[in-house]
Amino acid sequence: MATKNTVLSLYRRSLKLALDWAVHRHLWRGQALYIRSLFEANRNVSEPRQQRRIIQETEELLQKWKHPDPYRAPTAPGGSKYERNVPAPIIDPPPHMTL
Repeated sequence: MATKNTVLSLYRRSLKLALDWAVHRHLWRGQALYIRSLFEANRNVSEPRQQRRIIQETEELLQKWKHPDPYRAPTAPGGSKYERNVPAPIIDPPPHMTL
């Protein structure tokens, strides 16, 4: 079960990494199909030693191809519009004092 979750995580991270390099979806789609074919080619590997080796190689590839400036949604933390028009804090007026 842990191997399945690891492979799912690697697949998802691979797709996100490909999207960092090709922001346009029509360019990214071809890369996504290629990544899927690579994962499908190793789908029936059942020996744990081979699985660990393949997972390790994939981790190394992800580190090698890591984008220096990954894509962030503009409104996400670190994005260009993050907290741009934050509403003013609601401050209650001071209580009325009669002298």
